[in-house]
Amino acid sequence: MISFNNDYGQTAHPAVIEAVIKAQGETFPGYGEDEACDAAAQRIRSLCGAPGCQVHFLPGGTQANLTLIASVLRPHQGVLCADTGHIASHETGAIEATGHKVLTLPHQDGKITPAQIQDFVARHRADDTREHMPQPGLVYLSNTTEFGTVYTAPELNALSACCRQLNLPLYLDGARLGYALAAADGQLSFSDIARCCDAFTIGGTKQGLLYGEALVITNPALQKDFRYHIKQRGGLLGKGFLMGLQFKALLQDGLYLSLAQSATTQALRIRHAFTAQGIPLFCDSPSNQQFPILTAGQMASLANAFIFARMMPLDDNRWLARFCTSWATLPQEVDQLLKAIQKLDSIKA
Repeated sequence: MISFNNDYGQTAHPAVIEAVIKAQGETFPGYGEDEACDAAAQRIRSLCGAPGCQVHFLPGGTQANLTLIASVLRPHQGVLCADTGHIASHETGAIEATGHKVLTLPHQDGKITPAQIQDFVARHRADDTREHMPQPGLVYLSNTTEFGTVYTAPELNALSACCRQLNLPLYLDGARLGYALAAADGQLSFSDIARCCDAFTIGGTKQGLLYGEALVITNPALQKDFRYHIKQRGGLLGKGFLMGLQFKALLQDGLYLSLAQSATTQALRIRHAFTAQGIPLFCDSPSNQQFPILTAGQMASLANAFIFARMMPLDDNRWLARFCTSWATLPQEVDQLLKAIQKLDSIKA
C-alpha cells in the first residue's frame, strides 16, 4: 500500500539522520543551551531578517501552540481563530485546558479576514455585558490552513495591520510553513512572516525532521521569561540539542524549501489528475494537501492500493477525502496513483 495519509509518517530526511549520527559520542549541554541550537537559531534569525527575535525549539506543534498562547493571554482572555483552526478542531481542547477559550470565526476555505476580526472585537467592546464573556486577546492563524490554502503576503499584511490597530498580538502556526512558502512561488518569505507576526512556528515534524518545531517570537513584549513557560508546559527537553542538530541540517543550503517544493509539485500532479477526470475539489489548495470529493465507489477503488484520509461524509454517497504528499513522496508513487485516478471515471456510485 502506498500512503498519502499524512506528511509525518516517515522517519526523517537523510541529511537530518546523518547530522544526528555524526554527533554520536559528543556531549552537549542540556535544555537547548548548546552550539547546535544556537547555530540553528542564528540561521532562523538570518532567514527572517529579525536579529532580535527569540527562537525556541519545542517537541511538537500542539505544545508550541498552547505554550505561546497561554503565555500571552491574561486569565480572562481568549484566542480568535477560524472554526477549522487546528487549536479549535484537532488539539483535544489543549488551549481550553490552559484556562483560555478558543473564540471561533466562520472560515472561508480555512481562512479568516480582518473584517471578521474587527467585527468580533467591535461587538465585544460595545456589549454592556462584555465582562461576562472572554475578551479577545490574541489572533491565531495557520499557514498553510487546515484545507491546504495559503495566506498570501498581502493578506498577512492586512491581518497584521488590523491586529496592531486593535492591539491584538498575531500568532501564526507554521506546522506546514514550508509548504505555504513553496506554494506561494516566491511571493511569500520568512521575512514577510516575521514582519507581520508577533510570533510564529517553523514546522519540522511535518517537513523532514524526526520531531520538533521552532517557535519564533519577534515581539519583545512577549519574550520575557519565556523559557519558564516552556519548562512549566513540559517542553524544555534535556536533550534539546537533538532539535538543534536537526534544524541546523534542515535549514542548510535551501533544503527546507526544496523539500517543500518537491512535495507541492507532486500534490499538484494529483490535483490535476482529479480535475481531469471531472472530480471536484473541496477547495483551491495550492499546497501539499488536496481534497477531492469522491463517491463511495471511488473511495473504495482507491483504497485498494492507497492509504489516504477519509475526512467526512458530505451526503449519502459523497465523501471528502485528503491526499497528502510529503518530503519523501516519490514521483513513481504518484504515477501509480494517477493511473488509478484515470480509471475512476467509470465508477459513478
